[in-house]
Amino acid sequence: MNKPVPSDGETTVLTETTVQPDEQLEDVALRPRGFAEFIGQAETKRNLDLVIRAAKERNQAPEHMLLYGPPGLGKTSLAHVAATELAVPIRITSGPALERTGDIASILSSLQEGELLFIDEIHRLQRPVEEMLYSAMEDFALDLVLGKGVAAKTMRLQLPRFTLIGATTRIGQLSAPLRDRFGAHFHLDFYETSELQQLLLTSATRLSVQLDEPGALVIAARCRRTPRIANRLLRRVRDYAQVHRLDLITRGVAERALSLLNIDQYGLDRLDRRLLAVMVQQFDGGPVGLSTLSAALGEDADTIEDVYEPFLIREGFLLRSPRGRIATSKAIGLVHSDGVGA
Repeated sequence: MNKPVPSDGETTVLTETTVQPDEQLEDVALRPRGFAEFIGQAETKRNLDLVIRAAKERNQAPEHMLLYGPPGLGKTSLAHVAATELAVPIRITSGPALERTGDIASILSSLQEGELLFIDEIHRLQRPVEEMLYSAMEDFALDLVLGKGVAAKTMRLQLPRFTLIGATTRIGQLSAPLRDRFGAHFHLDFYETSELQQLLLTSATRLSVQLDEPGALVIAARCRRTPRIANRLLRRVRDYAQVHRLDLITRGVAERALSLLNIDQYGLDRLDRRLLAVMVQQFDGGPVGLSTLSAALGEDADTIEDVYEPFLIREGFLLRSPRGRIATSKAIGLVHSDGVGA
């Protein structure tokens, strides 16, 4: 494991689950084109396939669908797969992009019969925009208000039958009226290492990268059980192999590349290890409040809570308690054995 610790504010984005701007084109190239190519999420895939096949047999648009779960697990990819299986167009937007009712009205009024409308981060919709969706989802109608004051009039515009696919990482933040209008809910969970290994071998073929199974297993074990991070690490390992004129990414090549990137055998990066070191060495393992931890690390509290904590908790390095965050014995042993300084 690597011992150097970054100074305050020096972080890596390799283990973040958000899409980086320079990754979008390659992410599209790696996206599965149908259920046969989609790896993992067996239960969700099976149930979604059932909904789609039944709708096709009835020659109707499927009911509205909600995909929820941690970021980077394939919600957008599943929406594209659904469009491919239905052989219909898909319109893509996000909750933060729909700032005004006019934005969603413009999209809804231009949809075609049977088209899919995918709204990512749907929990971040503005309330007026969300309320406009109610009648659109339930009655396939758009209620517009023309004019202002006493001269205002309401006009109802009929919409073609469409399917809304909403995606969210925080289903608890969805209002009950919106959540209840989705007829099918699908939860995406973290991947198994074997699934990620298979995914990496498929991605390597599409990227024209020579990757053997042991090399894929090394990357799969260090990607936080998340496909988006797995593909990101594969691209960085590919760069390492290319610069060093290595034709095949083996176990040794992958280990050296990831070590250079400060990704250890647990999938922890520099900030992960520094966070644990601060808790153990400065706060005796805790409990310590989030704001105090944020100040000690020089990192935004939301970044710690949303990006780093879920993985550390899931892997048994960190606990949440009413009094604050607590480092587990696993974390304490790691810090002492690694020699990482806060």
